[in-house]
Amino acid sequence: MLKFTTMRTEKDFLGERQLPDEALYGIHSLRATENFPDRTAFSDEWFRAVGMVKLACYTTYQKFKRAAEKHIVQKENTFSFIEDDILDALEQGAIEISQGKHSKQFIVPAIQGGAGTSINMNVNEIITNRALQLSGNRPGDYHLIDPIEQANIFQSTNDVIPTALKVAVMKQLDKLETKINDLRLQTEELEKQHRYTLRVGYTQMQEAVPSSYGRLFSTYSEALSRDWWRVSKCFERIKVVNLGGGAIGTGLAIPRYFIMEVVQELQRLTNLPVTRGENLQDATCNLDSFVEVHAILKAHAVNLEKMANDLRLLASDIAGSHEIEIPKKQVGSSIMPGKINPVIPEFIISVAHKIYTNDNLITSLSAQGCLDLNAYLPMIGHALLESLKLLIAANETANKNLFTGLSVHSQTAVERLFHSPAITTALSPYIGYHKAAELAKTMKSNEWDIFEANKALCFIDEAQLKNILTPQNLLKLGYSIKD
Repeated sequence: MLKFTTMRTEKDFLGERQLPDEALYGIHSLRATENFPDRTAFSDEWFRAVGMVKLACYTTYQKFKRAAEKHIVQKENTFSFIEDDILDALEQGAIEISQGKHSKQFIVPAIQGGAGTSINMNVNEIITNRALQLSGNRPGDYHLIDPIEQANIFQSTNDVIPTALKVAVMKQLDKLETKINDLRLQTEELEKQHRYTLRVGYTQMQEAVPSSYGRLFSTYSEALSRDWWRVSKCFERIKVVNLGGGAIGTGLAIPRYFIMEVVQELQRLTNLPVTRGENLQDATCNLDSFVEVHAILKAHAVNLEKMANDLRLLASDIAGSHEIEIPKKQVGSSIMPGKINPVIPEFIISVAHKIYTNDNLITSLSAQGCLDLNAYLPMIGHALLESLKLLIAANETANKNLFTGLSVHSQTAVERLFHSPAITTALSPYIGYHKAAELAKTMKSNEWDIFEANKALCFIDEAQLKNILTPQNLLKLGYSIKD
């Protein structure tokens, strides 16, 4: 049996359209879905943040209204204020959006044209129609509450949507900062555990000089420390917002009271360090802060890829000795029995390359800003939030599924080192380069370890050799004449 949906008619200056009676979205959103038929989902974090920014606008309007009424002689007043009950309903609608409610009514895709107007209007329509419901009216009764006249009061797409993006980005940066630090602490723990676990150090994928796994893990913890510090500084780069600036940042047709107060209200509501830009026009038309922040994210992705690549290589069958064993997480093949693949490093590497792609997109589209506005903010914001969420996921799985449970087989590692000609570099200060090279050649041709080769060539006293090759001496930073 067919289920029939009753329809309502909405109109704009382009004409009329039919919408389901129960829909909280309206004609502007419907047109956007027809014009941008891609179904890439808009970020839930950004959607929620728009609700929070709208709430800040409504609560600031309430304060402006109260302040203005104290100084206006009513009979001389030509300024028409929105009624308190309508404002209360609009605020409730904005609160619900900030909580992630009605997301199914947000039908505009992530990839779009129009500098974010479709985002703003879709949210305005949801808030308006929800406010109408809360007031005991029907969606679409815009003669009572209007998506532009009331829901968009003292706002522009061009200040609301980028401000909301920065709110969403700051919340994700906070999560990323925590995840990076958690991973850093895990690598520090491995560094401590394996401070004296000897290994062969490599340059250009060839055996080079003695090192330790503690030192290798220290390079990871140091890189993550830099990432952690840089991400923490992103808040400074991203905190300046243009809310209150209106269409291009001039504040035209917006009360000065509102311009001065709305960002402080948003700061209070979000507990984030958002700050009104001193030059609102600059904050509207230039998006270089997003480029700078994403460049920091790219640097972090580079470090994650380096770590994942190292561990994938060291744990591979190609490496041979399996000094390192990464956690086995899932069956690797539907046809090859017993095969386990390094899926966590592969995921991290895939994430890193997606970040590099997004970085190029954000850079090039930010440069496409024209005069007083950048029309490509929706795509820039989508890519930036995508990168943040991917990096949060990569750090989380690197910590839980790669570094936690990672095994280092110390005896295998030290045996490989003592069989490697790389160990002879440690003897150069004692027996000279040429004798050390002869020792290395003897080890290689006979497949002997350093002790067997030295016994045959008698280049250095055996007790002295053992002392030189202790972890404490091999891992010293350089040597002194006393040594």
